[in-house]
Amino acid sequence: MLLTIDCGNTNTVLSIWDGKEFICTMRTSTHHARTADAYFTWFTTLLNHYQINPVITEIIISSTVPRVVFNLRVFADRFFGCIPLVVGKSDCKLPQEPRVDTGTIVGPDRLVNAAGAYDRYSGDLIVVDFGTATTFDVVAFDGAYVGGLIAPGVNLSLEVLHMSAAALPHVDISRPQQVVGTNTVACMQSGVFWGYVGVVKECCARIQFERDTKMKVIGTGGLASLFAHTEKLFDIVDDNLTMHGLVTINNFNRRGCSDHGE
Repeated sequence: MLLTIDCGNTNTVLSIWDGKEFICTMRTSTHHARTADAYFTWFTTLLNHYQINPVITEIIISSTVPRVVFNLRVFADRFFGCIPLVVGKSDCKLPQEPRVDTGTIVGPDRLVNAAGAYDRYSGDLIVVDFGTATTFDVVAFDGAYVGGLIAPGVNLSLEVLHMSAAALPHVDISRPQQVVGTNTVACMQSGVFWGYVGVVKECCARIQFERDTKMKVIGTGGLASLFAHTEKLFDIVDDNLTMHGLVTINNFNRRGCSDHGE
């Protein structure tokens, strides 16, 4: 079985792929000092809870936090006898190389999203990923990542408001009942929610205008579902797009380009 690991700035997600479907997905906070032993203790505890005993034979890692990769490599080698693929390293090939400025290092999460989105939905895509940052990834007709946009994440924006303005409380994001808030919390929620609706609509419209083609918009990431039924922002919401991208890249490297994904 394949263990896919997606390590972001805020959370780390591990999913087990049995060749047909994901049988288990686990999430923990990202912490660069977490040791291989700590990963294994947490991992096996949850496996016992889910009452599954998978035989892990392959591991692939995508990490936007370089400092955690070493311990994840040790975790793979020590406990599963695996040399993991690490997206972004020279020995991990992509189904289609990105077309960006020479010398540009593209975040592995964006490369994984591009690979997963193309494998599922073909080309000419915009992938909007709601993570610590809100990213817009443009996938060309042939599956190549060709650039995008990076905006502050939704929760990050709320946190900055709280930390930078003494009178503003910490609030959770939610869809407000009305646009005009009648108290401080409602005003903040409305400003962030409808502000991001505007960001997504405007950025996607400008991308399509600039590329002079109609593009399918895919929403993913933890908050995509919150915006899913608003203003028809997305053609599709795909909650496990990143994990599917890791499966796609793993299959491309280990079994050849004719055998991708699900």
